[in-house]
Amino acid sequence: MFDHPGSGRLAHAPADHPPIKPAKIGVLLVNLGTPDATDYWSMRRYLNEFLSDKRVIEWPSAIWQPILQTIVLTKRPFSSGRNYDGIWNKELDESPLLTITKSQTAKVAAKVRETWGEQVVVDYCMRYGNPSTASTIQKLKDEGCERIVFFPLYPQYAAATTATANDAAFRTLLKMRWQPAIRTVPAYYDHPLYIEALAQSLERAIEPLAQKPDVVVASYHGIPQSYWQKGDPYHCTCQKTSRLLRERLGWEQNYLATTFQSRFGPEEWLQPYTVEEVAVLARAGKKHLAIFAPGFSADCVETLEEINEEIKESFEHAGGESFTYIPCLNDDQAHIEMMMAILRSELAGWVES
Repeated sequence: MFDHPGSGRLAHAPADHPPIKPAKIGVLLVNLGTPDATDYWSMRRYLNEFLSDKRVIEWPSAIWQPILQTIVLTKRPFSSGRNYDGIWNKELDESPLLTITKSQTAKVAAKVRETWGEQVVVDYCMRYGNPSTASTIQKLKDEGCERIVFFPLYPQYAAATTATANDAAFRTLLKMRWQPAIRTVPAYYDHPLYIEALAQSLERAIEPLAQKPDVVVASYHGIPQSYWQKGDPYHCTCQKTSRLLRERLGWEQNYLATTFQSRFGPEEWLQPYTVEEVAVLARAGKKHLAIFAPGFSADCVETLEEINEEIKESFEHAGGESFTYIPCLNDDQAHIEMMMAILRSELAGWVES
């Protein structure tokens, strides 16, 4: 298209045509989201956006919104704020999820520059909270990105995670006269490098323990049973991740348990519930437990607070003796390499390999 790379001169344009910047390609890493602060109003804004998403709560708005606005958002911002405050990155005044996402983005960006130079731009956004999906897509477009790879950091597909992240991108395009082309990255629950990264993280964490775990628990975020019954593949993808990981590590069937956490509301969710299952395991004689959260790409309130406090307390109250939480993949080098492998595939045809 250009006379030569970086010339700013289109091959078919007249000699007096103003210089045009070479088009770029954007890579947008997407995570769930974070409140801006832990105070009541910051938490209320964040929870209102999150819990008003019809992909998250599928009840009719006429029923759900009065409950949300008059009951849930009156009380929950206080308890959620306390939970966030206990894990908040006080030095940077931001949530751990935001700190980790920034680091992941910086490391991926460095690898991308090594591979494709300045033609590919890497950024991040949040489905809920800031920076928003809409503002970041516009930012990439303003930087000259005519094509964007949209990368939801959810290994296992669910409508309440991957689909709603994609929805936010598509809604942004609806309002744009000149849209960039977008490719969405599919779930990667069975990607060989994802399984390998998880396996390595478990091996590193368990090997130095003086007391080896009697059982290892893979705790995934839950969804209501009704969502699964309507056709959401989430449960199946979680089970496949656990199976592939167990096979990679050579573990017995019962050594790796699959459970689900973070239940919300009166509906039945995917079971077994992590908070209950760890107590069952302790009472059955499994006194030494290691737990990790393979469905989360970065540590957050559900891992640092819920697992390390509520779930740990349930295990110890039932007689458990040692509880080891194994962090998420976060910005681990194997995790970054996995992201790069996916990007090489998703950018095929847009950049030279």
